[in-house]
Amino acid sequence: MKRILPLAFALALSAPAFAQTVDNQGAKELSDNLARYFGKQAFDKGVLKVSVEGDAYKIAFDVKSLVNALPEQKLLKFDMAPYALMVKPRSDGSWDVSSNFSQGASFEFDGPEGRQSMEFTIKDGKLTSVYDPALAAFTNATSSLAGMTMMSREAKQQADVSTGAGTATVTATKSANGGVDFTATQKVSDFVEKIKIDDPNSGMNFPLTLKTPELSVDANGKGVRTKPLLDLLAFAVANEDEAKLKANQAELKSLMLAALPIWERVDGNYGFKDFEVESPVGKFGAAQFSTAFGMDGVSQNGKVDYKIKAAGLTIPRQTLPEWTVPLLPTDIDLNFGGANIDLDTMAKKAIEAFDLNKNPPLSDEFGRALVADFKAKNPKVVIGHSTVKNGDIEVALEGEMTFPGEKPDATVTIDVARYDKIVDALKEAAKSDEQMAQAFPFALAIKGFGKTLPDGRLEWVIDTKADGSVKVNGAMLKGPDAAQGDSGEQNDGADMNDNSSGDDNATSDDDSDGGDNGGPGAKLQP
Repeated sequence: MKRILPLAFALALSAPAFAQTVDNQGAKELSDNLARYFGKQAFDKGVLKVSVEGDAYKIAFDVKSLVNALPEQKLLKFDMAPYALMVKPRSDGSWDVSSNFSQGASFEFDGPEGRQSMEFTIKDGKLTSVYDPALAAFTNATSSLAGMTMMSREAKQQADVSTGAGTATVTATKSANGGVDFTATQKVSDFVEKIKIDDPNSGMNFPLTLKTPELSVDANGKGVRTKPLLDLLAFAVANEDEAKLKANQAELKSLMLAALPIWERVDGNYGFKDFEVESPVGKFGAAQFSTAFGMDGVSQNGKVDYKIKAAGLTIPRQTLPEWTVPLLPTDIDLNFGGANIDLDTMAKKAIEAFDLNKNPPLSDEFGRALVADFKAKNPKVVIGHSTVKNGDIEVALEGEMTFPGEKPDATVTIDVARYDKIVDALKEAAKSDEQMAQAFPFALAIKGFGKTLPDGRLEWVIDTKADGSVKVNGAMLKGPDAAQGDSGEQNDGADMNDNSSGDDNATSDDDSDGGDNGGPGAKLQP
């Protein structure tokens, strides 16, 4: 909440700054402008108040008044001091915005499983920034805090979070193609979260502690449509009445179209240094751990990307068999997402077609047609080059999947460095573990299907089709499924034998490129 409120207030300062003389008339004009985005009732009920304080305007937000104004609120306890922003008009039309957001709050209520409560404190929180109403964005902002604590209690779970000092910065500029380009960074020291779960129904009873000496957040965006989004917010406030909203839906459609593509691209990354998770089974850790997300705006060929990366992984071994140690990952780099995603056509068709005077506003038939049209554009699930490593063992994976029908088409390439190390570990495990004894021949069989690359890695290119067929390195492992209406006879075994005898490339390519990989698996030609 403390991060959101300064942004919410500053976004509402969308009118040009008034004359540098700060007076009661200016306070009234600012109140009227804020009412466009928060509603007049927010001022009538004391949730928001604008007053003159020296050479600036003070915007006070009383959360307790907001809670009291909510219908059927069931809080047993709520305590939070009003939050305030100091805003001062500048000669260039922008605003100086500052705040001391040091705060403490607590609340308590009866949830579905019993009493719940939360408390938090923010120590020495400070914000200084410049807000440009022409961009509807902060051109620059810096904030800091000395520390933060939060405690929550539920019937079956409790959590305690604390941090040390933290800083954050935001900058924004006008985008070449409309909207705003921004960058944001944040760093927090000494993050600790202690979680305790005690659920008699499921038998779960264990503590977890997550900690890192440094948590960092980096984000950037291109072409964020801040002004049209503000216009949509103002429309929603002005058309809270259902009848009025229906009468003005043409304006709503126009505003929604103007807000597209919402943004061109946004990307964000969470980073953790010397990350640790303490659990009853031992300590998990990573010297570096990060998660990243990126997403194009509403476009005809959009992309979504996810990344998970860890280096210097440590995993508790006391509960694991000794033979697993050579296989435990020490570094991971996972990349996946989607491509060729046409949200633009879907959004524009839906905006054009919906009618708030009908129930539902969009018919089921229209929804089915929209989904069919989306699939026809052939969106992809993409696995970018991803790796899992342990010493000189490396497993790499990449591929993509499309959905031409009810079943997917997929191509996945897997290659492994030092596969023999994996086989050796399984061979050792087979001496004492019956399940591993059964898995060992399977590992040799998989090796037999692999293609040896010039650098000694083994590679498997797996192609699966919507017709049910499966190929590995060009060899037909399974033929197409029998078409509905056939006699019901299956070709599973025959397809493999027929193809391997009739498709020279299915076997000879492997022999010429990599030779016999050895072991029983080498004789299992597909």
